[in-house]
Amino acid sequence: MLATELFNSTYDILTLLTKIYRQPDDWNISTGLAVAGIILFARSIRLTTKFTNAKDIPEKFIKKNVKLRGKLINIIGDRLEIEHVPISLPIITYFQRKWYTQGTLFIQLAGVELTENGKLWLQEQLRPSQILWFQLLNREESVLDCFILVDQGGIFSSCLNVEILRHGLGKTVNITGLQHNTAHYWKFYKRLLKAEVKAQKKGKGLWKQEIQLNKVLNKLLYTFVLQPLKQVTDLLSYFWKKNPK
Repeated sequence: MLATELFNSTYDILTLLTKIYRQPDDWNISTGLAVAGIILFARSIRLTTKFTNAKDIPEKFIKKNVKLRGKLINIIGDRLEIEHVPISLPIITYFQRKWYTQGTLFIQLAGVELTENGKLWLQEQLRPSQILWFQLLNREESVLDCFILVDQGGIFSSCLNVEILRHGLGKTVNITGLQHNTAHYWKFYKRLLKAEVKAQKKGKGLWKQEIQLNKVLNKLLYTFVLQPLKQVTDLLSYFWKKNPK
């Protein structure tokens, strides 16, 4: 595997140098060697690799919670189908394309259990071919658990995981793949909890329904349990006072 990779890299460099030599007016040997070096370095750290399967992503990327860029293809239930869009280096963009293969990644929102309204909200908020960033947290078979980031213009972005909870369109669940009771785990999990607590306090989404349900249950409890019990207690108290021993 390593030998094949080295052969491919060497072949790519030789091909590039051949193209350079054919265009002496635009390129020189020093420039060509510099570009070839950039290509070899980029491939060695998988900077320009296009991932078409979750299993192809290096484990160190997940452990370091690397952020990758992708293009939305489809939304299937609570999962997003995304085509990875690797970093493009202006000098070698043309040569990058021939390395790419076809395939998509399946991503679910880490730490969030979506409601049916939450799934509809996702469909409304996102559009096909939209560029998203996904921060790797865990991998289960062919599915990635991620924080999904949407560009809001400039340096600002919003996290879909947090926004869903903030609107009461889901509940927090454990983030699998991260060791619990560690600072690293709580760095991500506390963001989700804070958003959920805000939704609970404001009675948004599913919490509005839960508040209404609690009101109904409390009324039934008072009407059929507490009130009759109080009447019985008052009656016993009355007879006790009237017939003391």
